Amino acid sequence: MVTVLKPADDGQVLAALEWAVGNETALELCGAGGKRGFGRPLDVGHRLDLTALQGISLYEPDELVLTAGPGTPMAEIEGLLGQHRQALAFEPPDLGPLFGGAAGVQTLGGVVACNLAGPRRLKAGAARDHVLGVKGVSGRGEAFKSGGRVVKNVTGYDLPKLLTGSFGTLAALTEITVKVLPAPEKTRTVLVYGLTLDAAIRAMADAAGSPHEVAGLAHLPQPAAARSDLGYVADAGASVTAVRIEGPAPSVAHRCAALKTMLARAGAVEELHSMNSGLFWREVRDVVALLPARDRALWRLSVAPTAAPTVLSRLPAALTDEVLLDWAGGLIWLAVPEDADAAAGTIRAAVRDGGHATLVRAGEAVRRRVPVFQPQPAPLAALSARVRQAFDPLGLLNPGRMYPPEAGA
Repeated sequence: MVTVLKPADDGQVLAALEWAVGNETALELCGAGGKRGFGRPLDVGHRLDLTALQGISLYEPDELVLTAGPGTPMAEIEGLLGQHRQALAFEPPDLGPLFGGAAGVQTLGGVVACNLAGPRRLKAGAARDHVLGVKGVSGRGEAFKSGGRVVKNVTGYDLPKLLTGSFGTLAALTEITVKVLPAPEKTRTVLVYGLTLDAAIRAMADAAGSPHEVAGLAHLPQPAAARSDLGYVADAGASVTAVRIEGPAPSVAHRCAALKTMLARAGAVEELHSMNSGLFWREVRDVVALLPARDRALWRLSVAPTAAPTVLSRLPAALTDEVLLDWAGGLIWLAVPEDADAAAGTIRAAVRDGGHATLVRAGEAVRRRVPVFQPQPAPLAALSARVRQAFDPLGLLNPGRMYPPEAGA
């Protein structure tokens, strides 16, 4: 039986953490719960539910800044930003459906805790690059504030960056301030049909190196492309390589025409306009529509884009029949049969020359046996342990979520 603590404000979060420290009681930090299956399983008897800490407390469109509680639904934030033709430039994916949950329920805290960014990451950076400030309570039971509407820290740590992607292992956040940016006026996507993986990597590299300021580069092998809800993609009967262009309408039209001419040398091309382009990149962003099999383990490989063909060539064919490439090939989604270890040894050996492999989804038994996150080299593991010791010396917050407790996280 898990006891759920649901604080209503910052003070109650502080009281809950002080109680946990005083009693040396571990806590699972949780928001909407859509990504509880992302990471190692927890064995704790108390859950700190942060969903009541919600609401947008500050939004200044002219200053491009927004502050909200960690339990604020992303749908609420995106709806408000859309009214002012603004957006979160890092394009956070909604991964809830990957774990069998509902779409549209994830929270700002969950996005920041997991450092989630979508296809625009190659242009706009990661989520941590857009978090300006945080308030929270550490695993010491101490309240803190860092950053805010201006980027300034005197703590010795860049706390917003440090806490983004920490999966709740360092602190319970109570307030988050993010940078927002104008939404693109127009979006178009150039599709190239039938490219091999090597040819697709070359085409995406050419587009990325062109003067046309691309904002998304993805490659869908034929099985993934066939699942798209867009006829231009699903009916191609071949792989689809996509290049996104955004900005003022005349500029987008000009750059799109130039890219079509350039990419036509590689294969047949087509063009998606605003609505269809938006649907396509949501499919790439959220993954689940293109790699839907829930009975498969799902890996996320981060590599140098030009290394993607080499990495995939090191894997047996049975592990590469369900794959999707984003970030010009720098992000590889790989759905593999879920055996005893979800092919962890084979997959991690494939990225041995650089990069890392994260087991995003698998059954609980597999996630207990297999390191979910890329094992850290000794110097980095020691640094992570020192950071954890500074924030949560008793190891009370999401213990073992990222690495086994004996590994320091």
